[in-house]
Amino acid sequence: MNLIILLNSFNSYYLAQTKHNSLIKLFCLQSVKEEMLKAKMVYSEEIANETCDCYYEEFIQTSSHQYAKTKCRLETKENLKNNRKI
Repeated sequence: MNLIILLNSFNSYYLAQTKHNSLIKLFCLQSVKEEMLKAKMVYSEEIANETCDCYYEEFIQTSSHQYAKTKCRLETKENLKNNRKI
């Protein structure tokens, strides 16, 4: 019985984390898309996903929206500048 309660607790935790990650990623993807279109760039789902994965990881580590946004934006720009395939 205790094992079932423990497993349910883990499932609830991971479900909450997944939903949280999904919401953050949805907002991030929309923001990246808007910024790319404003910059008259062709929208790339691959670039957007890479940028948002970076953002999520940095945000989780630092709890700073601005730091994560700035770091990942610069990283993406540098990768594009160097013609690195993302």
